[in-house]
Amino acid sequence: MTPRLIVSDLDGTLLDADHDLAPDTVETLRALSAQGHHLAFASGRHFLDMQAFRERIGVPVHVISTNGAYLHDPEGQLVTARHLEVELARELIARPRHPDVRLNLYRDDDWLIDAEAPELLALHGHTGFGYRVACAEELDGIGVGKVLYIGEPSEVNALERAINAEYGEQLHLTYSMTTSLEIMAGGVNKGAALAALLESLGVAPEHCLAFGDNLNDTEMLNLAGEAHVMANAHPALGERVPGGRRIGHHAEGAVAAWLRERFEVDVSA
Repeated sequence: MTPRLIVSDLDGTLLDADHDLAPDTVETLRALSAQGHHLAFASGRHFLDMQAFRERIGVPVHVISTNGAYLHDPEGQLVTARHLEVELARELIARPRHPDVRLNLYRDDDWLIDAEAPELLALHGHTGFGYRVACAEELDGIGVGKVLYIGEPSEVNALERAINAEYGEQLHLTYSMTTSLEIMAGGVNKGAALAALLESLGVAPEHCLAFGDNLNDTEMLNLAGEAHVMANAHPALGERVPGGRRIGHHAEGAVAAWLRERFEVDVSA
């Protein structure tokens, strides 16, 4: 069998309702690696957050993090990094916003936030990764992979419209959740990082399987030869990925179940 690249989003896709890897999912991925397939995670999460899941699986996994701003190899070595231009990052940091909208910065080695928001840590309980409240001098815009505004949908939607109108293709804007507006450098997305990974592996896009549930998965799913959209996906994702196959719900382990069927994997032993 021709080796495939199997790439999956995490939250709302590969992870269960508790934002964790189910035992069957771990065993399925191990079996696929043993068959000779390449594995990759692609998430809006920070690399340091994602590597905890990779380490638990215990087989080689490439990591596309921060919506494509960073690509790491299975040994954890940085392959590529795309930062926001410093002046653009500074303008986003200084941009007026509702006081309840939290400003977050993903940098190479940390996650900064402008004020305490303990409710955001629930997603990261299984990895131990968390934010650090930034002091003023740290908000200098240097080495920023992603600016993330988190707040009520109406507030972040208004920011999206205004920023799109002002900056156009200088920035790439997307959502990982309706409350999370994520901003990277222009041309940075999971699909662009996946294209670079496919080229480095010598794998054609038609031999790639991709799984996702939200708008930040759009480019990745449209590049893959076999695109899979979760039953719990954002309502607009199916329209943006017309060739995508609809599979089950992330809380029911649908990605692992589909992969076991597709590649005849048995984890019952």
